[in-house]
Amino acid sequence: MSAAPDDPADGPGDEPADGPGDEPADGPELWLVRHGETEWSRDGRHTSRTDLDLTEKGVQVACTLKERLADETFGLVLCSPMRRARRTAELAGFTDLEVDADLVEWGYGEYEGITTAEIRETAPGWTIWTHPTPGGETAQQVSERLDRVVERVRAVSGRVLAFGHGHALRALAARWIEQPVAEGRFFKLDTATVSTLGYERDFPVVLRWNS
Repeated sequence: MSAAPDDPADGPGDEPADGPGDEPADGPELWLVRHGETEWSRDGRHTSRTDLDLTEKGVQVACTLKERLADETFGLVLCSPMRRARRTAELAGFTDLEVDADLVEWGYGEYEGITTAEIRETAPGWTIWTHPTPGGETAQQVSERLDRVVERVRAVSGRVLAFGHGHALRALAARWIEQPVAEGRFFKLDTATVSTLGYERDFPVVLRWNS
């Protein structure tokens, strides 16, 4: 979802914004790819440490990432250690990458493998963003490890590509723009999508999301 180009008739006081496909002018860029569909993501079942592979449809859609990213260059490629993320990276054409355990999904604890509707039978109104997760990670724990990812990316000159998971990448976007991880609830993220975080002048921003 790139911004439309500025009207060429704009006067000298109007400064065009950098598009997500441009070389970063104001700071590093972090490109995020959520893994392709798995059986559990398809069915709405929370998946963190369960190491599932992609479905046939997940493979097909992940393969389209190769063409979408073919013209882009990255100084560093990071990937969650989970099979679904590594397989997505491979299908997208990225085998020379670094596995980063900080990119794993939010730990769901006792809610692993079940849906939000099932959780709400005993915890009305539950969401990962607003309620505790018995036996899983706290928002503070997630924030601390994703802050390490942000720090690592900001030490790199140019673009970084990261393959990961839905809730963790949404939380990562929140931390990139210096917000609590709970603000990730506003960033819907589908499987096998590309998003871009970057800078406008001195401010960290979301350049493109869920495209």
